[in-house]
Amino acid sequence: METLTLKTLRKNKMPPSSHPVELLAPAGNFEKLKTAIHFGADAVYLSGQDFSLRNFSGNFSMDELEAAVSLGRSQGVKIYVACNIYSRNHEQDALRQYLKRLGKIRPDALIVADPAIFMAARELVPDIPLHISTQTNTTNYATADFWHRLGADRVISARELSLPEIQDIAARGGIAVEVFVHGAMCMAYSGRCLLSSFLAGRDSNRGRCAHPCRWSYAVVEEKRPGQYMPVIEDARGTYIFNARDLCMIDHIPALIESGVAALKIEGRMKGIHYVASTVKAYREAIDSYYRNPGSYHVRQDWADLLDSVNQRGYCTGFYFGDPTEIEPNLALTRKAYEHRLVGKILSARAPGQVVVDVRNRLETGETVEILSPFQPIQRRVIRPMVNLAGEPIRVAHAGHQVQMALEGDWQPNDVIRRRDAPSSGPRHR
Repeated sequence: METLTLKTLRKNKMPPSSHPVELLAPAGNFEKLKTAIHFGADAVYLSGQDFSLRNFSGNFSMDELEAAVSLGRSQGVKIYVACNIYSRNHEQDALRQYLKRLGKIRPDALIVADPAIFMAARELVPDIPLHISTQTNTTNYATADFWHRLGADRVISARELSLPEIQDIAARGGIAVEVFVHGAMCMAYSGRCLLSSFLAGRDSNRGRCAHPCRWSYAVVEEKRPGQYMPVIEDARGTYIFNARDLCMIDHIPALIESGVAALKIEGRMKGIHYVASTVKAYREAIDSYYRNPGSYHVRQDWADLLDSVNQRGYCTGFYFGDPTEIEPNLALTRKAYEHRLVGKILSARAPGQVVVDVRNRLETGETVEILSPFQPIQRRVIRPMVNLAGEPIRVAHAGHQVQMALEGDWQPNDVIRRRDAPSSGPRHR
């Protein structure tokens, strides 16, 4: 039987279009890169181990960056390398050396924010396209044109913009525009936050954010020491920092028709369950739009898939100018189920026989769900398993590799998850 590759799947499933919008996915390490490619990303953004805004996501060594670019090219997927810190004096020589090494690897673009890094890249690697990070807060078409005249190929719009403003930039800025479509939103202007520096000594503008905006806060009145009053919202205003997550799957037609070039999923620090779920949902949504723009609607399985990942309640951010969409969600409820990653398919040794890398306890007889690109989520019962020595086992634990019968035609990097009862305590929805 012919092995299905993502390139084959794309050829068969992707709708014809001269300029389809790009689905851009995050990857904090090589496993997440493979997951993003497997589930249908057109491009992936990642970074080396220095000079990016996600120092705690694992990231890629120089050898891994080279392998990532090679893998992307073999699958028809673009690889963008983030080099988007605001650099300091002592880093200038190291940055130039880093850019020279990236020039030999030749990623499809560099994502930059610091003008010094921009100018060094133009000098040292002039053939590599430059994308301007959202941290530069491009908020108008004149600024977009400024970057275009300097030689940039794309701007990532500021999160604070409405959809009409983005459309105007795309029409008049003379440069490709990328927008965020899903994921966490920073509570600070264009992500430039000082809270982490003050409270944890970790500079968010240097990739070391401790996310203090997501901590639980209380108020203590000076004359009542030890009496902690919860921070809440009332009619006078909001007093907590935690922003809801962005989700724009309902508005794929409006985004595509605005003229933007790319729809970007946030989350280089998230796990493979998040990457698989979000990329799968948005891949299918974008393809559905291109097949029949006039009848686009959000399928329930897409909504369920996005609801299954950890999130803080969804909103549409600043896109439609609705102030209620950027308020925190104070309605704390519990999910009916938690979705826990339990494994990843490593190989299919024969039809219906797979080798699984186990990530959480897996037991014979339990029901799991399998996420695979371009097909509905499938539910299966775990049949008797054997370890790689061929010995029967009833329970497999994290770190084990097992072989099992799993009815269906599966591929490496398909994700296996389980629906569990929720943990105690409230959850954001």
